[in-house]
Amino acid sequence: MTTHSRRSIVKTVLLTSLVICTSTFASAQASTLADIKQRGKLTVGTEAAYEPYEFVENGKVVGYGHDILEQMAAKLGVELEQLNLPFNGLLPGLMSNKFDFVATSVGITPERAKRFAFSQPIGVVRSLFVVKASNTTISKPEDVAGKVVGTQMGSSAQQALQEYERELKASKGQGYADLKLFQGYPDVGLAIANGSIDAGVLPSNVLAVQMRRQPDIYKTVGEVGDAKLLAWVVNAKNPEIRTFINETLDEMRATGKLAELQKKWFGETLALPTSGYLPDAAL
Repeated sequence: MTTHSRRSIVKTVLLTSLVICTSTFASAQASTLADIKQRGKLTVGTEAAYEPYEFVENGKVVGYGHDILEQMAAKLGVELEQLNLPFNGLLPGLMSNKFDFVATSVGITPERAKRFAFSQPIGVVRSLFVVKASNTTISKPEDVAGKVVGTQMGSSAQQALQEYERELKASKGQGYADLKLFQGYPDVGLAIANGSIDAGVLPSNVLAVQMRRQPDIYKTVGEVGDAKLLAWVVNAKNPEIRTFINETLDEMRATGKLAELQKKWFGETLALPTSGYLPDAAL
């Protein structure tokens, strides 16, 4: 091979690498509203296992959050693409810009708020200890010492359970026999029902749906942690998207559309703050 041929090959490889790197870099940039409009699609990441906020019915993602997203997509004049993904992949996916924002019910915590940009709250939830209705060994939260408990992996309920175990060890000298973590809250409910865990922690909205469908299966024995405000999450490098979400929620609140959707999905309106909801040092 001649020196000229080798140089040509090297030049081609370098140019190809530059194109690939440039393309990869461009795809890693946070979307703007202009990008979304040009694309013709609003792409969001959702874990559709949190009824009535977001869940799957007849093979489609539906719920309170979905209805709000439809309003946002219509406002932008684009289609809505709602990706149904495991919860523990949503925030990493947001950081790698696989979607425009996370439109699932994420609890606002000080740790998360330092890394991610939260929207205005879209809901509120309490974390409840749940056992089988026939369980006579657990009647209050402290009775879970020495028991197998479970909740959803990566959820605010997991953090609350871990903190509560420290309190149990300090007060009773014993924590849980085991803390099992599941992909989704429906899996936690199933584990309670089939006895593979003694107690589980479920969000109040998820439990309400479960108890309506299976009124003789579950009972609550208390709650753990504080009530949590729920919000959507935006990449902090793209504040324009958060502003758009908040302004749209304000408009829907002013027209009564937000209250209409809350009554549709919850049977009542939700008293949610529009300021002062972010922890100190939040983005």
